[in-house]
Amino acid sequence: MKTRIWLSALLSCAAVAASAQTPIKFALDWRFEGPASPYFVALDKGYYKAEGLDVTIDTGNGSTEAINRAASGAYQFVFGDINTLVRFRDKPENKKLKMVLMVYNAPPFAIVSLKKGGISKPKDLEGKTLGAPAADGAYAQWPAFVKKNGIDVSKVKIENVGFPVREPMLVEGKVDAITGFSFSSYMNLRGRGIAQDDINVMLMRNLGLELYGNGIIVDAEYAAKNPKIVQGFIRATIKGWQETIRDPKASMASLMKRNNILNDGQEFVRLKMAIDQNVMTPEVVANGFGGVDAKRLTRSIDQIGEGFKYTNKPKADDIFDGAYLAPKAERMIKQ
Repeated sequence: MKTRIWLSALLSCAAVAASAQTPIKFALDWRFEGPASPYFVALDKGYYKAEGLDVTIDTGNGSTEAINRAASGAYQFVFGDINTLVRFRDKPENKKLKMVLMVYNAPPFAIVSLKKGGISKPKDLEGKTLGAPAADGAYAQWPAFVKKNGIDVSKVKIENVGFPVREPMLVEGKVDAITGFSFSSYMNLRGRGIAQDDINVMLMRNLGLELYGNGIIVDAEYAAKNPKIVQGFIRATIKGWQETIRDPKASMASLMKRNNILNDGQEFVRLKMAIDQNVMTPEVVANGFGGVDAKRLTRSIDQIGEGFKYTNKPKADDIFDGAYLAPKAERMIKQ
């Protein structure tokens, strides 16, 4: 009898624990590819569950869509570009969304071309056709990039292209260059048989743009009402990234479970590019994963304004809130 009572109590506790899991919807800004691995690692390792969160992860179609998903309330957390968020927050009627975890300390924004096109520096874009999806995070930086590099925009033809046809159009010669995330466009071209030496990648951050990149965005009102959920989501996400950076090869198993048609070798390279070029910067090595430098963020907001007319210019603390971050010691990353 005592055994039955004990077992019944145990099952009851388990049921309560299961019911205590808070459903969370999290939207990425793109497909399930290499750089999405850390979030699936966090799922598979039980990091979200340990925080009492039942997380569902969905694909996306750019940062603009991701931000709109958060603003609508359909998703509690989204992964998106902080610079797109700055423009969104310029409109006072928009939801007060904030980034609470910086992931891409150095943005992957790039202009990508083939060597045969003869584009090796920004001014070479004059007289060329640039393929750019309207909702692309890299294309959103085009006005500031143009101003910083003295490009005559009247001499550059902009072709509005869809995300799926961007790289194919470059390969087919229908455009001379494209905007995109460096690791995505590079790997998509490699997947189409383009040799490494035939691809030219101009990283905007190396050409005058002092910007941050993508991170976790949340409705500030939701965060204020649910601080423990936000803190827990951030803790679990950081653990997923720490685990992935320690063993990126092993993390691929979590990704392939969700998208088994991928080439795991290509996605591993894509992930490693994101880690090496965008995540593990000197700033992150020194200060830990997830935060920002307020002065740098302020300079980046000013720089966005070089190609964007503000009506209600946000400040750094309007855009990023580090109050939900774990202490620095818990955010350090060892490779």
